[in-house]
Amino acid sequence: MAEEIACGDPASLKRYDRQLPILGEEGQRRLAQSKVAIVGAGGLGSVVSYYLAAAGVGTLRIIDSDTVAEDNLNRQILYDTPAIGLPKAILAAHRLRALNPCVHVEPITERVTRENAHRLLQGVDLIIDCLDNWPTRLILDDYAHQTGTPLLHAAVESYYGQLLLVIPGRTPSLKTIAPRQPPPKRKIPVLGPAVATIAALQASLAIQYLTGQAVEPGTLHLIDAWNMETTKIKLQPY
Repeated sequence: MAEEIACGDPASLKRYDRQLPILGEEGQRRLAQSKVAIVGAGGLGSVVSYYLAAAGVGTLRIIDSDTVAEDNLNRQILYDTPAIGLPKAILAAHRLRALNPCVHVEPITERVTRENAHRLLQGVDLIIDCLDNWPTRLILDDYAHQTGTPLLHAAVESYYGQLLLVIPGRTPSLKTIAPRQPPPKRKIPVLGPAVATIAALQASLAIQYLTGQAVEPGTLHLIDAWNMETTKIKLQPY
């Protein structure tokens, strides 16, 4: 029988020993008090949710209406072959709870729309965009600006990726970098390790923000994961 896990003061739990010197006890407690919505439980969402659960973010709301497909498995590390055809949000919650029983995971098997955004996203401290389409991203952006909720965006294609932290009232919106017309629907080529690289950076930026560390909101980070090159572009403020 597995040993029962005690979830007391997060700053005293052995599982966080290696990160406490970096985050500090107060930072660890801030993580435990944080609520995060991860929209999209695919390649980016798999890695982001796994690292945020491991780090001790108190509540993770996993929002994804999709099921696992075979061509997901080169990069969506929360799932395996027997999971094909099953709902991603439910599977992700099961895996994340097994990783860290001290984290509360809320799976939602719905797609975010303008009609349900307030219901699905209300009450969180940070929205993390792990999507693969711009129409839904812009719904998140509109909700973020209506409610003042920070939005952490990432996107990947091939081995290129980008990151942007949007803080309403302080930075430009996601519309600043959105394509003028939604790209035609197609199967986007992606390299698994490149997705993991961008997602790990997204998770790191989320932890920095949630613990009150120095971040660069409004800075677009461009990453070439094949050639190991990065570029920063400071977007113009309002």
